[in-house]
Amino acid sequence: MTEALSLDRLAGRVTDGAVLALPPDYSFVPMAAVRALVRRGMRDLHLVTVPQAGIAADLLIGAGCVATVETAAVSLGELGIAPRFSAAVESGAVAIRDSTCPAIHAALQAAEKGVPFMPLRGLIGSDLLRVRPDWQVIDNPLADGGDPIVLLPALRPDVALFHAPFADEHGNVWLGARRELVTMAHAAKETLVTVEEVRPGDLLADETPAAGTLPALYVSALAEAKQGAWPLGLAGRYEPDRAHLADYARLAASEEGFAAYCAAHVTDAASDETTAPIAAE
Repeated sequence: MTEALSLDRLAGRVTDGAVLALPPDYSFVPMAAVRALVRRGMRDLHLVTVPQAGIAADLLIGAGCVATVETAAVSLGELGIAPRFSAAVESGAVAIRDSTCPAIHAALQAAEKGVPFMPLRGLIGSDLLRVRPDWQVIDNPLADGGDPIVLLPALRPDVALFHAPFADEHGNVWLGARRELVTMAHAAKETLVTVEEVRPGDLLADETPAAGTLPALYVSALAEAKQGAWPLGLAGRYEPDRAHLADYARLAASEEGFAAYCAAHVTDAASDETTAPIAAE
């Protein structure tokens, strides 16, 4: 059964030390929920970016919420480096588990399928094998030898967290073509979702929305959060707030600027909370 929660209570389902999976900036990023995690003073998170991340990861890292980052990349795209991530790496404030986009997807797919590992060939010859002792190189058992392949341990996050345009009253969530979110939800122990709105009816009863819908079976809890991806955009709903993102990149370049940004845009929960009722199954 999908629980209907306030934004703050949804964030409260994430515990200190949890393995937390977040989507990339081009997907459905749960920025309102990330701000709620910062306000709750989360600590020692193992952040898994699927497969990369931007401002959401940078904000959590800058706020001291993260101990480990498993990622293919963290950046602000055309705005340059992710400043708090870079500072944390340079200072040793966070541990880095270097990965690649295919490796993160493959490891999540192993958890999704309930198998202990997933083979991946493209890592052969990479320096990543030197810094990831948990990745094991073996000879392909189906070949005659001389055919190495890498085994990646299954990656099962404690929590998958993302935003979506809408859900229905039963807890089914529409994701469209964003299949990485489906993989996250299948692989994680629980999935927490914020949505712009909850609609009446059943998304799975109509073939058109059903194809892009994550069934409620995989959704542990929902919270309504209007503009919940802001300052990032949400496809079909609103564009990124590019001026705000540029301000973040400028301010977050220093600890003092980052603190000022958080005081102005994160500390006050009023703009992120909603009291609108959500129906739950």
